Amino acid sequence: MSVLSLRLAGPLQSWGASSRFTRRTTESAPTKSGVIGLLAAAAGIERGDDTRLAPLAALRFGVRIDQPGARIRDFHTAHHPVTGASMPLSERFYLADAVFVAAVEGDQDLLADLHAALQNPVYPPFLGRRSCTPSGPVELALHEDARLDDVLASVPWQASGWYRRRHSPQTLTVLRETAAGEEAEGADVLRDQPVSFDAAHRRHGLRPVVTTAVPTPGAAGGGGRDVHEPFDVFDGESA
Repeated sequence: MSVLSLRLAGPLQSWGASSRFTRRTTESAPTKSGVIGLLAAAAGIERGDDTRLAPLAALRFGVRIDQPGARIRDFHTAHHPVTGASMPLSERFYLADAVFVAAVEGDQDLLADLHAALQNPVYPPFLGRRSCTPSGPVELALHEDARLDDVLASVPWQASGWYRRRHSPQTLTVLRETAAGEEAEGADVLRDQPVSFDAAHRRHGLRPVVTTAVPTPGAAGGGGRDVHEPFDVFDGESA
């Protein structure tokens, strides 16, 4: 098995798993459905192509919370394009200034293709919603002959420079799928296992999610990829 690791960071992210009607919530970390959708878009897989989606959905998924961000709420209004009638006011929730390391484990050839697709995507990646663009390249690395648990424990801490200067966590939270043969007792259940992204018949299944913690690895820049943070110039300046 191999593992593809990703850095998911941007001004805003929104990872909905149970949003309904006019209240669009976000989970506290990226969902499997959202990340697989990002990979499928990069690879040019159309929404109704469940056959090409299936191998991606079968990948084992995990995510590490490197910078939890802040949950914010926005209100969304719209008008009917023909009649001009106002649509219902909706609440939309986002994570601001969050950074995550996500990883998928599976076949080496498939992950190599996805890694290449992220470097030259057919459709641009977004962080849960089209309005949430990443602040830098999404792909981190392709780890050959690796395990998802080990990669999530060893990838350098990807938090922003300003956050690292203010916080020194001893551990980072990891949310991961159970491995083959691993007992799922005590695991949470999340409805974010993608089955179909067809716009008319979007379907998701349940999957077990285990929450663990890993010691905080060395920060990016000491073995990881340096990350450009344009707002670092303002850090420490008086208002």
